[in-house]
Amino acid sequence: MTLKDKVETFTMQFANVKASTCELNLQWENTAITLPVSTDVESKVMSQINDIMTKDNLPYFNAAMYYMDNGKDLNQALVWFNKAAEQNPAAYWIHHQRANCLAKLGKKQDAIAAASKSLELATAAKNTDYVKLNEDLLKTLK
Repeated sequence: MTLKDKVETFTMQFANVKASTCELNLQWENTAITLPVSTDVESKVMSQINDIMTKDNLPYFNAAMYYMDNGKDLNQALVWFNKAAEQNPAAYWIHHQRANCLAKLGKKQDAIAAASKSLELATAAKNTDYVKLNEDLLKTLK
């Protein structure tokens, strides 16, 4: 493609960045080229989750976060959040994300209970960031 305005310095930039694709834009003088770049992140991450979840000391929290953040099965994410909370009952961050998952599933009362538990644990741990996160979440749930 020919550029309208001249570019003095060779320029490279990434645009339209998504989870597994982006575009590499190259510009110099009057010429611009866009190269599509893609990778198979999805199958690699899913393979790693499946591999790791069959071993001892399972990373339930990380797998649940991936599922929740990437629109995967929220019911499975909740199962893993519950197991992560069983492994580490004082982990206020797990209870907070569990509350977020419950809220996304429409389980408002359970989400309120989980956020309240996280708030209690975060207060005891003097973690003001999570205290505020839980207070804000509880406001949206009431």
